[in-house]
Amino acid sequence: MSQITLENGRISFYGNPAGYLQKEKAVVDTLFQGEELSQWLERQNLTPQWTDGVMERLIGGDIEMGEDSTPLKNVRIWQLNPTVDVGMKFVSLKDMESGYGSPSIQNYHAVYDGQLGTNNLEDIYTRCNIDHPHGYSGHSMSMSDVVELYDEGGSEFHYCDHFGFQQIDFAEQTQNQTMSMSL
Repeated sequence: MSQITLENGRISFYGNPAGYLQKEKAVVDTLFQGEELSQWLERQNLTPQWTDGVMERLIGGDIEMGEDSTPLKNVRIWQLNPTVDVGMKFVSLKDMESGYGSPSIQNYHAVYDGQLGTNNLEDIYTRCNIDHPHGYSGHSMSMSDVVELYDEGGSEFHYCDHFGFQQIDFAEQTQNQTMSMSL
């Protein structure tokens, strides 16, 4: 009997929640990255996407399972660089645009890049305030921060505004940018 199972879209490795299906790929915790699971995934015709923290999110119920669930996007949190004019920080989009122009990626740096088990901006905001995910290196999320939701199809950027989020456009600026994050 195999010690790797797939049941209801969830992959278990020796009884541990290791990953889940998302379209034709398997999102699997890097903790389980090895020859045995890789070969099993290949036999199942599944392409692995090795991702940190999947097991933790599965155990915590942060990942909804089911055929009708929307595929999860990766999340990048952008915060203003420490060297920008202090007047740019913690302001509404309207105040940012009237005083400094549209938000520019050159003024930001990424403080988180990973999956949070949701595409819901309000849930992402709550998570990045109450229980910072592993690898999060910024201050608690606030006005002037930008949430990027992305997958192989592209990126969406959302400015954290006075109430809620406003979609903004600085996607072209990130296409050629490389990111280095220290964990």
